[in-house]
Amino acid sequence: MASLNGTSHNPIDDELDFSEIEAKYSVDLDDGFDSIIVVDGIPVIDKSKLDKLLAKISKEFSRRGAVIKPDDIFVPWDDNAGKTKGFIFVDLGNPDAAAFAANAMNGHPFDTKHTFRINRFTDIERYANIDETYVEPTVEEYRPKEHLRAWLADSQGRDQYVTYRGDDVEIHWHGKPSQCEVAYAKKNWTELYASWSPLGTYFATLFRQGVRLWGGPSWEPQHRFAHPLVKLIDFSPCENYLVTWSHDPISVPANLPQGPEFFSPEDEGNNIAVWDIKSGQLLRTFPTAAYENEDPAMKKQMQWPALKWSSDDKFVARVTPGQHISVYELPTMGLHDKKSLKIEGVVDFEWCPHGEKDREDSEKAAKTEKTEKGAKKRENMLAYWTPEVANQPARVTLISFPSRTVLRQKNLFNVTEAGCKLHWQNQGDFLCVKVDRHTKTKKSIFCNLEIFRVREKDYPVEVVELKDTVTDFSWEPKGERFAIVSSNDPNLGNPGPGITIKTDIGFYQLDRAKNDFKLLRTLTSRTSNTIRWSPRGRHVVLATVGSSTKSELEFWDLDFSTEERREGQNVKEEWGSGIQQLGSADHYGVTDVEWDPSGRYLATSASAWRHTLENGYAIWDFRGQELEKHILDRFKQFIWRPRPRSLLTKDQQRQVRKNLREYSRAFDEEDAAEESNVSAELIAHRKRLLDEWNAWRARCKRDIAEEKRSRGQKLNGEHHEEEKEEIEEWIDEVIEQIEEEVVE
Repeated sequence: MASLNGTSHNPIDDELDFSEIEAKYSVDLDDGFDSIIVVDGIPVIDKSKLDKLLAKISKEFSRRGAVIKPDDIFVPWDDNAGKTKGFIFVDLGNPDAAAFAANAMNGHPFDTKHTFRINRFTDIERYANIDETYVEPTVEEYRPKEHLRAWLADSQGRDQYVTYRGDDVEIHWHGKPSQCEVAYAKKNWTELYASWSPLGTYFATLFRQGVRLWGGPSWEPQHRFAHPLVKLIDFSPCENYLVTWSHDPISVPANLPQGPEFFSPEDEGNNIAVWDIKSGQLLRTFPTAAYENEDPAMKKQMQWPALKWSSDDKFVARVTPGQHISVYELPTMGLHDKKSLKIEGVVDFEWCPHGEKDREDSEKAAKTEKTEKGAKKRENMLAYWTPEVANQPARVTLISFPSRTVLRQKNLFNVTEAGCKLHWQNQGDFLCVKVDRHTKTKKSIFCNLEIFRVREKDYPVEVVELKDTVTDFSWEPKGERFAIVSSNDPNLGNPGPGITIKTDIGFYQLDRAKNDFKLLRTLTSRTSNTIRWSPRGRHVVLATVGSSTKSELEFWDLDFSTEERREGQNVKEEWGSGIQQLGSADHYGVTDVEWDPSGRYLATSASAWRHTLENGYAIWDFRGQELEKHILDRFKQFIWRPRPRSLLTKDQQRQVRKNLREYSRAFDEEDAAEESNVSAELIAHRKRLLDEWNAWRARCKRDIAEEKRSRGQKLNGEHHEEEKEEIEEWIDEVIEQIEEEVVE
């Protein structure tokens, strides 16, 4: 039978029911606009730049986990002007993906002039028909948050430290013996190790899933950073950012949550991640290929931290050995000036620390944009060194940043492969470049110290020539002195088990009269290999760390005679005469030495990560007197909690030092009251024990008397009184003694 349009029609089809098949294989067509978002803040361009713009937008969305293609973007066009209208429509495919993209990308900085503002397409109609009737909002109950630096308000002024033993992590209060107690303890608090942030605000623990930050009096979790199999972490100096590293490259499985705080497919293969601590968002990831693309025979250990921060958290930089230094701006993590510092042969670099004066100038500049003298605030500064390349000598260079102005260069000759090591003083006043050099015959090695005086005009350089190899160098905090460990022991290059390396310790100080660094004193024939200055300066500990045969600790005071002058004694000033040893001690198997923030106490520990003999920790005062010692199996880690810099002004600090005797008198009274309370408690305890003893003795006598009466025996007291024995004791006392000499 023919149909109206000429095609054949089978009447059997009318008899078959296809409803079940149609219901099973039906396709639901979404005619709504829930999957479409409107992105405002798009640059206005012409058609020649359209493809590049769409590719860049797709890349930015994909980095945040909202994967799109240029075909998913519709660009409204202004035909009269021949340019875009400044906004686009993006089809995400489903409502959930659209909601995620709107949350992830709203407020995202596309470039320095454009920021994304995103709305759902369906919200436009809702905004047009919004009810303008005022409805009073519901006031939520205020819940105060814990102060993350509440430990600083401790009435007894105690410090804290953390211990990690086995699976147990404990945070302790440290003060006088009566004030020491455990502040918080938790089992399985970390799987790898623990760390404090630089100012002590956060406590970081590492797990297979990533890093967690804790804080506040109750130690509640504050932030979480999902970096699987993380091994190393590093905080920025101002605690604004966190860097994590894992040996395993980042992989993004299909079921991984997406968002600004998670990795995206674009991050796959990288090892280093940079996070914003306050928001928890991932800022950028980097590979470690720059350290691994080397000859396997010449492969070196990865340098950590791989990213180095400026003191104000405004810049972070990484070096590609032999090629360039890349500096990134925060918080965008964009490459500064869109280009790296290309330096042929560059090996290493270090940022200049900011001192107290720099911080004060920065605070004033933040308010007035200029310091009181009218000059701009001091720029960040970094130092780098390059080895000998072709006919060019090795070189150390100081540059300012972000202006990239070269401030000073110094050529170095006969530099060994080990090359240079950069040591900044913590106030940024001096830079010491430790240069290992070889003789012309290259049969022996000696060391020079090239010291830059950074605060002075033209950055003068002083050279300290040494005949031996320097194994350790350390600046005195906030001072003009430094200490070195040097040795000419033939076993220095090949130490074996049971071999003790003999070392010399040298102390140097800037002689203002001659404007150079002069030797204060040399301590010869030592075994010390580690220098630890007190955070306040003046006191220093010389330790033998990591040795299986020696574990000595020497406590030194470099201003001992200064105290005598303060006490009114007439002491002749001689160069280096103020250096005095306060004490010596021994901690077998010591692996770590660390001062507390106050500079009054020193902690030494023997970690099970290094050996398993007599693990534990000890705490000493600055004179070398042992205060407490704990031998603990499976002991791993001891860390003092850092303190932020004081909020007191210089005038207030000066006033405190001026009235220190009055404060000392008040503290002495508190100590005396505490001792009397302890004595009263001890006397009461002894009296209670004596009363218990007398009561027990009287009870025993009554029991014995009743038992004798029950047996019909007479008591001893009924016949005669107890015999008494009198004992006389003669004591000779010399009242006066006179010696006479008889002359014949």
